[in-house]
Amino acid sequence: MNNNLAGLISWLLVPIALFKGLGVRRIVPRLPPPRGGPRGQVGEGKAETRLLIIGDSSAAGVGAERIGDTLGSQLAALMHDTTGSPVAWRNAGANSATAAQVRDYVVPHIEERNFTHVIIAVGTNDAKNFKTRSAFKKGFGGLLYAIHTRWPDAEVFWSPVVAMSDVPALPPSLGFILGLRVQIINAMGKQLCRERNATAIDPLPVEGPGGFAIDGFHANALGYKHWAQHIAKFIPGEALAPSSLQRSK
Repeated sequence: MNNNLAGLISWLLVPIALFKGLGVRRIVPRLPPPRGGPRGQVGEGKAETRLLIIGDSSAAGVGAERIGDTLGSQLAALMHDTTGSPVAWRNAGANSATAAQVRDYVVPHIEERNFTHVIIAVGTNDAKNFKTRSAFKKGFGGLLYAIHTRWPDAEVFWSPVVAMSDVPALPPSLGFILGLRVQIINAMGKQLCRERNATAIDPLPVEGPGGFAIDGFHANALGYKHWAQHIAKFIPGEALAPSSLQRSK
């Protein structure tokens, strides 16, 4: 389905999305952030690789019980396992944040200026909030500019939104409608990454409900592990060695 048709159908189905969304909100628990500070290091010594995970609640690790089970910590561990060098990491996320909100309220409050790799996890809230294509273009495009300005030497990667039909918390009808919005968001995000010196990796394949937290929406420790393994394959020079993949299963 082309993006124009996806947009038209999704807007026609807004009343159903609102009704179903309110039902999901009533029954889905709101999870706290994981225990522990938002930064750390894997390996001893000066870290030449410094990793920033920035975005919405998933970037903050919501869904994991411990900070060591979040995306930033687990991706840093995989990179350290591959290279043998120490890797520093930092999680910086905000609940329910859109791309524009991450640009305006998260980026300015990160003190560190020496990250070598920045992983962006945004788009889900833009999709579920029915942000238009132009609004996401402005928000995400501005976020990419802000990241390149603040960390000009970092390699920047964006992890697109997963298939909404695979999210356990969403009834099939809502998953279908939000999937139309995700199609638009992911297409625009990939275009902006091509234009603004960032890498859009493939969307994370969902391997069943076992990788989701009790809210059926955020990842749990296993889900963040799968996500870290997926992202690592797209980082030049840091891709998982076969031995690492075997040990992490």
